[in-house]
Amino acid sequence: MGEYEDTLDDIRKTLGIVPGFMSALPEDVLIHDWALMKKYQWGESVIEPKHRELIGLAVAANLKCPYCQLMHLNMAKARGATDEELAELFYLASFTSRWSSMLHAQHYDLKQFEKEAAKIGDHLSNKEKVVQQVL
Repeated sequence: MGEYEDTLDDIRKTLGIVPGFMSALPEDVLIHDWALMKKYQWGESVIEPKHRELIGLAVAANLKCPYCQLMHLNMAKARGATDEELAELFYLASFTSRWSSMLHAQHYDLKQFEKEAAKIGDHLSNKEKVVQQVL
């Protein structure tokens, strides 16, 4: 067997099928992208698998991609996401696009926002250090 056939076999072993959208890609693209996808989507990562899927679902919601939404929703559930976590994520996913729209509509100065975001980050970081000291 060649590298492409080995890749198809690996996809089949990992996913149970070779989805049509994958087999429609050029062979060299699938060989390359599957290795990366497998590593970061299904392999060991610094981000817990359930959290990777929740992140993917939040991004998919903002992209308004029904394909990505379906895949990440199913994978998040398979990786243990609860209905309560999903409900919260559905709400939280709206924050980025909502606040982005408000900032863009104002033509808010990016340099000013950068300074304010840094101050907020410092404040929250210091506040978290105090909480950790108390615990």
